[in-house]
Amino acid sequence: MYATETVTVPTRVIGLISGTSVDGIDAALVEISGGELDLKISLLAGETYAYTPALRKKILDVGGGLAVSMAELAELDDAIAIAFAEAAEKIQIGHQSATLIGSHGQTVYHRPPVSPEISNKIQLGYSLQLGRGAVIAHLTGISTVSNFRVADINIGGHGAPLVSRVDAFLLSDSVEGRCIQNIGGIGNVTYIPPRGGDWLSKIRAWDTGPGNSLLDLAVQHLTDGAKSYDQNGNWAASGVPCYSLVKQWLQEDYFHLPPPKSTGRELFGMTYLHQCLKDAEPYQLNPADLLATLTELTVASIAHSYQTFLPQMPQQVLLCGGGSRNLYLKQRLQLLLPSLAVLTTDEVGLNADFKEAIAFAVLAYWRQMGLPGNLPAATGAPSEMLLGDIQKCG
Repeated sequence: MYATETVTVPTRVIGLISGTSVDGIDAALVEISGGELDLKISLLAGETYAYTPALRKKILDVGGGLAVSMAELAELDDAIAIAFAEAAEKIQIGHQSATLIGSHGQTVYHRPPVSPEISNKIQLGYSLQLGRGAVIAHLTGISTVSNFRVADINIGGHGAPLVSRVDAFLLSDSVEGRCIQNIGGIGNVTYIPPRGGDWLSKIRAWDTGPGNSLLDLAVQHLTDGAKSYDQNGNWAASGVPCYSLVKQWLQEDYFHLPPPKSTGRELFGMTYLHQCLKDAEPYQLNPADLLATLTELTVASIAHSYQTFLPQMPQQVLLCGGGSRNLYLKQRLQLLLPSLAVLTTDEVGLNADFKEAIAFAVLAYWRQMGLPGNLPAATGAPSEMLLGDIQKCG
């Protein structure tokens, strides 16, 4: 494991991602220079472009296990690629054009690997992101890097969390240890010790469990689809958590698996929510209490994860992703981690809303430079790898 300094001319790169919440396509236009230790980024523009309701529903249905024909899957792949290409075009309006795109695509299925300690048969992981990079490159006229997870998965890694190396070089500190906690549909953490010595090898990362996934699904269920999320956590904040239920839900096997580990809507999706609703029936919770209890599960799973698996507690927790804007969730997490400063990445100079999109711009930039993108200690892969397939335009 190594880190480099490289003198480079600033490059304009677009990062694109739609996460497990399927809120829309996050697009970031970023100016990047340096290599790893001297990596520098400047966010020139960031915007979220909503899917059409019909496309979002199709993505959620397929991600939820709906059986579709290969023809339908191909159509969905095309539609997502076109939407991503349109987002890339729009984010450049009023700016000098980018020369590279890094597109994560839209995850519709993720299966973690199974180790020989758990099963007699070694099973590699599998992760499917739709929105072909070749189509994006063709439609935009810009070389596009995509399929970032495959190289890590093919050698036995989880292919997730995949932005830990970027977190390390953009958000590490020389004095304080930090946990970078992304709260999208699924929560994931990167623990970064203070820089110095072999600090890169001491980084740890894993998916902590549900982020906004159960909350968003519950809001949609409670409002018959009229609302898709609880803005600022205001609805949940008016309720009272049922701690007995949270304690019961924390018995879920996933929370007790040691890292490296990854998960997705395949576990923490609609089926899981229905079980939560069934478990809650004896308690006769009102909607606000239910949302408060599901919020408590998210923050309790994060706190439990830190207390169980971190080599040592950090001084700071830096939140990013949509959940970082949920003020109630942030307050509850601070109460469960009273000795830590719970902040957002905004407060250390990195936009919390577009951090993941920025990260995939950096991963594309590194791929073009021939620099590795994964951290073996984070994904469980045996070695560093170049991440992503480069699709040339034209």
